[in-house]
Amino acid sequence: MIVDCAVYENGVRRGGNLAIADALEASRQPGNFVWIGLHEPTEEEFAAVREEFGLHELAVEDAIKAHQRPKLDVFDDTLFIVLKTAWYKEDAEEVHLGEILLFMGETFIVSVRHGPASGLTEVRRRLEKSPELLKCGPGAVLYAILDRIVDDYKPVINGLENDISEVEAEVFSPSRTNAAERIYFLKREALEFHQAVAPLVTPVDRLARGGYELIHDDIRPYFRDIHDHLLRTADTLVGFRDLLTSVLEANLTQVAVRQNEDMRKISAWVAILAVPTMIAGIYGMNFEHMPEIKFRFGYYLILGVMFVACGTLYRQFKKSGWL
Repeated sequence: MIVDCAVYENGVRRGGNLAIADALEASRQPGNFVWIGLHEPTEEEFAAVREEFGLHELAVEDAIKAHQRPKLDVFDDTLFIVLKTAWYKEDAEEVHLGEILLFMGETFIVSVRHGPASGLTEVRRRLEKSPELLKCGPGAVLYAILDRIVDDYKPVINGLENDISEVEAEVFSPSRTNAAERIYFLKREALEFHQAVAPLVTPVDRLARGGYELIHDDIRPYFRDIHDHLLRTADTLVGFRDLLTSVLEANLTQVAVRQNEDMRKISAWVAILAVPTMIAGIYGMNFEHMPEIKFRFGYYLILGVMFVACGTLYRQFKKSGWL
């Protein structure tokens, strides 16, 4: 569905609601451009936009189906940008990704949202309060959308960082829990988030360096700030991934150590119990001519031998750390 369709004249939004054809006609005037926002459009709903602006069929197919990797492509005189939005579900420890796909030409920008994407209504309102920025054309809209998406990455980073700190403390705590599954899922979430962030670093750098003529010279410095934030986010996620790998290895080591400790304790108790078992087994054979079987205090003597032998073994195992 079409969420909004607006024409901006010298940085100021023209009042009233416009049809797509009328907006296109108005955008052809010097200093004007149109911004059309769509949310999960069908092929039929997108047909009018595609025809009016002459969008490439491959890019249109990507915009309708979504689930694309972040990228920036050039089709004739139109830029096609795929951006990944993100928000963190704290209770499930999951990073949820959405998509915003942008078509940008000299006099137009079309935004298509899919999934739990960052809302663009507030972006539009804030941008409309800066007519000087809007005078730079559709590139100003691209900057504002990118800035909002990258700002929304920060809470996700904070959420992952908190959960990684928790699982790290859990691994090195005295409790005998096994955090391997939680570590694995956190590592997967960090990896998927990194795949949504890292591919944007190079295209945004090109936007900042003037690699595309559609971007006004005055708006290019703004992309440098976004590029810095993207680099920091990507580097942080690489650090998370490496840290989780180390934590997983430490957890596996802890589990192995605990298993060895358990086996030593079991072996020690088996050795202790083997002594009375052996003695009782010998005197339980019930042969008629066994030595010392007529000894009056033999029962108490054997109990004493068992007690002393078991006590000696217990003390030695305790001293060596097996018990």
